[in-house]
Amino acid sequence: MKAAQYMATERLRNGELLQLRALLLSDRDEMLAAVGRSSRETLYRRFFAPKRTFSEDEIEYFLNVDFNSHVALVAVLSDGGRELIVGGGRYVVSQPGRAEIAFAIDDPHQKLGIATHLITHLIKIARAAALEEFYAEVLPENVAMLKVFERCGLAMTTRRKGGTVHVTLALA
Repeated sequence: MKAAQYMATERLRNGELLQLRALLLSDRDEMLAAVGRSSRETLYRRFFAPKRTFSEDEIEYFLNVDFNSHVALVAVLSDGGRELIVGGGRYVVSQPGRAEIAFAIDDPHQKLGIATHLITHLIKIARAAALEEFYAEVLPENVAMLKVFERCGLAMTTRRKGGTVHVTLALA
């Protein structure tokens, strides 16, 4: 399946069904609503800076993915018959074979295993695209994200640099 049409279903720790699918341009409002359900701390852990709003350029960057060098999946729950985006994961190729990976899960839906499911599916897509390595910068206090990386099944190396932990995950 091509990344731009990617879709999968997983079961969360609480028993709910989670749909993972390719990000669509039409997801703009739902994506921004998920940001609105995220605490300052959650957004700081993701963006390393105080963040409550995004410029139009930032929104365009997050929405306009080509599914080759920039792949984005959203995590969707059914909420009374409508789709509720509760998080997302993406990777951006920075050089041949290597991509930066990042995740964000809104506060009400953290600790359900959503990031674990997202990384599993991003690994499948990245391997199909012949990528060899993911990397990420993580704040040391973001223990939950570090655990997701540790448990994802890939060989992991870490290095502290400045105020961050540089994580490298081998896909090959």
